[in-house]
Amino acid sequence: MSKLYVLGGQQRKVGLKAPTPQDEWYLYQTALILEVDTETGSARTCVEYQTAREARPGEQPAGHFHSGALIGNTLYTCTTTEVMIYEVPEFKLVKYISLPCFNDLHHVTPASDGNLLVVSTGLDMVFKITPAGEVVSEWTVVDEPLWTRFSRAVDYRRVVTTRPHKSHPNFAFELDGEVWATRFQQCDAISLNGSGKRIGIEVERVHDGIVSGERILFTGVCGKIVIANPRTLQIDQMIDLRAIQDRDQEVLPAWCRGLLPVDERTIWVGFTRIRQTLLRENVRWVKTVLGEGTVAKPTHIALFDIVDKKCLKEIDLEPFGMHTVFTMFPAAS
Repeated sequence: MSKLYVLGGQQRKVGLKAPTPQDEWYLYQTALILEVDTETGSARTCVEYQTAREARPGEQPAGHFHSGALIGNTLYTCTTTEVMIYEVPEFKLVKYISLPCFNDLHHVTPASDGNLLVVSTGLDMVFKITPAGEVVSEWTVVDEPLWTRFSRAVDYRRVVTTRPHKSHPNFAFELDGEVWATRFQQCDAISLNGSGKRIGIEVERVHDGIVSGERILFTGVCGKIVIANPRTLQIDQMIDLRAIQDRDQEVLPAWCRGLLPVDERTIWVGFTRIRQTLLRENVRWVKTVLGEGTVAKPTHIALFDIVDKKCLKEIDLEPFGMHTVFTMFPAAS
């Protein structure tokens, strides 16, 4: 993979005061897609985007791209309140969907039946929608009836935040005909189809859930990759990227999120610089999980050999205006 599409956003400059919910919504001013040359470390901007006025809770422009999928020459991604489908490599916008139940979207991906799975993190729910934007299925990821804490009558695109979340689902995937979701707070992935199936991941703050051949790859934002067996639903391997990437334990490899398997032994991983606001809000987590005196590395992507436990390459993305990474895909030829 000589070139990658990297999806994320450009951070707005913020002061040293503790953020308000409104600040958090507008932390990222522009959604970005970069095409990164992995040989030279250079990058060009393919898309710059700010959420449409009717799909955001205020007047100030904001936006960043969250996780998605690349199928052939069709790229699926989302902002916090919008699903967007691009035709690559031209990045022609071919579909735009925004619904009142979209709040803090974290992932969109095509389902096997041709519909779309959309993770509405702010509502602790996953929706299946048609390409025309009709909701055909909906699931809650917590143990409560649907629409218990939320109302169908509210346009949640206009709500700044619904925090605190009970679960904070991040990713959706399909396995043996069932829809699954990763759960940030519960440190697991669960089937949403009523079978009761669960994968206990037992790392701090689970994010991605990538089905790759006979593996399911998860990230823990603390810097771990967890590999599960899709047949047994058991953990086969846990890889601590901090131990590989930074032998000096006072260096923090940033917020680990975004995976792109190259083959059985090499994986591209995305890292987002730990924000000062996050450090202030999560002092105990930083001290106990990440260690005292950690120094945040810049937002970057890194290529790992998970067999020989080596970091083969790092590419800093901040010189190209990207301050958060959510996902990456092989660039179209």
